Amino acid sequence: MVCVNVKSMLQSYKKDSLHLVFPSNVDFVVAFLFIFSQFVIPLRNLTHLLKLLNMKRNCMIIAFALAATLGYAQEKKGEVSSFYEKNTVLNYNDGNNAAGEIQQPTKFDPNFHIYLCIGQSNMEGNARIEPQDREGLNTRFKMMAAVDFKNTGREMGKWYVAVPPLCRENTGLTPADYFGRTMVEKSPEKVSIGVINVAIGGCSIDLFDEDKAAAYIAKSADWLQNFCKAYDDNPYRRLIDMAKKAQEAGVIKGILLHQGCTDNGQRDWPDRVKLVYERILADLGLEAERCPLYVGELMSQQDNGICSLHNSVIASMPLVIPTAHVVPSLGCAGNFDRLHFTAEGYRELGRRYAEIVLRTEKATDAMYGKQKVKKNKKK
Repeated sequence: MVCVNVKSMLQSYKKDSLHLVFPSNVDFVVAFLFIFSQFVIPLRNLTHLLKLLNMKRNCMIIAFALAATLGYAQEKKGEVSSFYEKNTVLNYNDGNNAAGEIQQPTKFDPNFHIYLCIGQSNMEGNARIEPQDREGLNTRFKMMAAVDFKNTGREMGKWYVAVPPLCRENTGLTPADYFGRTMVEKSPEKVSIGVINVAIGGCSIDLFDEDKAAAYIAKSADWLQNFCKAYDDNPYRRLIDMAKKAQEAGVIKGILLHQGCTDNGQRDWPDRVKLVYERILADLGLEAERCPLYVGELMSQQDNGICSLHNSVIASMPLVIPTAHVVPSLGCAGNFDRLHFTAEGYRELGRRYAEIVLRTEKATDAMYGKQKVKKNKKK
């Protein structure tokens, strides 16, 4: 008797906990064929076997075909397993491993591209997470927890498969979710994507100005003060601390901002954003050309957004910050409150962030050459 041990395989079971699903069943079949070729029908015994069956003459073609097939399966088994280790797609709707826990990085990888996500409620995630948002998650898309998730066991400063929610455990779907999914889908297989999401609903951009944050929190409503406690009353410093830890594992490639409802129409907003952006670059030792700022529009006037006036302010960002890029929101479905997007709106907005990031990085590589980095500079 020969047993096939499935513990060493990538295991992904159906909800009945009995049956393997793709790709686990592929690995099982390949392993079975390997054992079959090694123990059941060694090629040196094929002649004897055919004699016993009195089928030598008629079955020679079948024997050679079987040998070729088994040899091919042995040769390809490593390739199949390796591919799924890099490109594993998993579902998390059944509640198993809801944290998306993975092995933590042990060395720096220049192909691990990391993006910082900041803002208020639209970046925090306002829409309800739906089953489809926990399905088909590629393990190349990761998130670093910026706070502890007590219910799911996520620990601050550790990497996990990017199972939503990404910001805090009581938040919803965010543009970062489908930004990461799209980046993984459209990037080379060797590239992994990581996000760090630090966002607080209802906040001004001043909350991310470390010189103003304490005074801003002190005069804010109780509910906002409670949100800030999760970041030790200093969301900016938490962002920087997490980003420095992330730089040990990969390269910070950009900053995604979605904020402005609280600062709606304020003409000095781009200058205040510039202060935050430049301070992030300085604190992390980053170059603006290699770490652009991507600013998402608020719900558009055509979609009845009540803060759409701010989009004219956002449009001026590239004039204030040459490395800033605007992500349009026109057509992204909005919620009844006319402030937040629906789940589908966040999905589409996230895809648009990714498309602009990919386009910008391609243009940057064409202008400056491929980025050659061993480690991001740190202070």
